[in-house]
Amino acid sequence: MSHAAETAQSSQSSPAASAASAASPASLPWVTRLVSMDTVSRNPNLGLIETVRDELRTLGIDATLTHGNGGKWANLFATIPAHDGETNGGVVLSGHTDVVPVDGQQWDSDPFKPEIRGDKLYGRGTCDMKGFIGAALSLVPNMQRAKLAKPIHFALSFDEEIGCVGAPLLIADLMKRGVKPDGCIVGEPTSMRPIIAHKGINTYQCCVRGQAAHSSLTPKGLNAIEYAARLICYIRDMADQFREQGPFDQLYDVPFSTAQTSTIVGGNAINTVPAECQFQFEFRNLPTLDPEQIFARIDTYARETLLPKMQREHPSAAIEFTKIAAAPGLDASEQAAITQLVRALTADQDKRKVAYGTEAGLFANAGIPSIVCGPGDIQQAHKPNEFVALDQLVQCERFLQKFIHSMSVEAA
Repeated sequence: MSHAAETAQSSQSSPAASAASAASPASLPWVTRLVSMDTVSRNPNLGLIETVRDELRTLGIDATLTHGNGGKWANLFATIPAHDGETNGGVVLSGHTDVVPVDGQQWDSDPFKPEIRGDKLYGRGTCDMKGFIGAALSLVPNMQRAKLAKPIHFALSFDEEIGCVGAPLLIADLMKRGVKPDGCIVGEPTSMRPIIAHKGINTYQCCVRGQAAHSSLTPKGLNAIEYAARLICYIRDMADQFREQGPFDQLYDVPFSTAQTSTIVGGNAINTVPAECQFQFEFRNLPTLDPEQIFARIDTYARETLLPKMQREHPSAAIEFTKIAAAPGLDASEQAAITQLVRALTADQDKRKVAYGTEAGLFANAGIPSIVCGPGDIQQAHKPNEFVALDQLVQCERFLQKFIHSMSVEAA
C-alpha cells in the first residue's frame, strides 16, 4: 500500500472523518493533511511541498521545485501529460501553500489540528486555500485515468500572503523552460463562483530621516515623525480623492482604488526630537489604473514638496521608499477560453470582481489567461475559527471532475 493510500485509510477512520456525514468530501484526507502542516508564511513550506512531490512521485508524476529564501521555501510545478505525452498547453490548477498567522486570535480548537464541527471543517487554511489544493490533489488518479486531450498542471506557491513572493519565481522558471499553459484557474475562496477581475496590491515602506536633538532645543533638530505625518496625510488625501472622484467600477465590492497607512514606528523618548520614522502603506488599484503612476504621485510630493523644506532645516534629511511587494490586478477577458470554460462548468454567467488580490494577475501578465474560482467564503479567511463548509469541498470536487472530463479526448 502506498503512503498516500495509507494516509487516506487512516484519515477516513480518524475522529475528524468519522464525525462527518455520509456526504463527506472525498478530498477530506488530503485537506486535513495539508491543514495539519503549519505553513504560516514566516515558517518554511518545504515540508509540505516535498510531501506533495513525494506523493506525486509514487503516482509516476515528476515535479519541478523552484526554491526561495535560502532553500527552505519552495514552489512546485507538476504536469499530468495528455494521452499522447504532450506537456505543453493545457490548464494550470494554482494555489498558495502559505497561511496567515494565528497570533493573538482566540480559536475554539487547535488551528493546525483540523476539526469537523457540524457541517464545517475548521482550521487555519481550510478556506484560504488548502481546501482547493487538497481537492485537486485527491483527483490526480482521476486525471491519470482520463484520456486527456491536453495536460493538466499543478502550481503550488509559497509566500502569497506576504505579497505574492513565490509565484514570480515559478512563472519565470516556466518561461525559461518554454512551458506555456493555455490557461490557469486560481482556487482562492470564491464560494465556487467565477471571479473575473481583482485589484492590484502594492505595499511600500517609507523611512523619513531627520536629526535628533534635546526637545528643549527643537530648532536644532528635525522632527522625522512630523514630516512622516505630512506624507501619511497626503496618502490619506489621495485615498479620499479616489473615493470621491473615482474612477469607479461598480462590479467591485469597493468600487474605487484605496490607500492606507498600516504601521508606524518612530522616536525613542518624549524629550528627544525623533531622528527617524518608518511607516508602511499600501494601495489597491483598479486594474485600469497604472500603479506606478499612483506611486509616482506620492514620490513626487515627498521629493518636491517635503524634502526641500526638511533640508532647509537640516541638510542631511532624507525620505527613502522601499517596495515591499506588488501583485498586479486581474481583468479577465470574457472571450478567453479559460473564462468560458469555468463559466460553463459552474453554469454561472454573472460578472464578479473583488478587492482582494491573488496570483491570477501574475499568470495573466505572463500571457497565461486566468480566472479565480475555489471553495470557501473569503469572509472566513484570516479569521479565528477559519472554516470551509463541507458542501463547498464537495462542490469543488464536482467542479474538478467536470473539468477533468472537459480536458479529455471524449469531450474534445
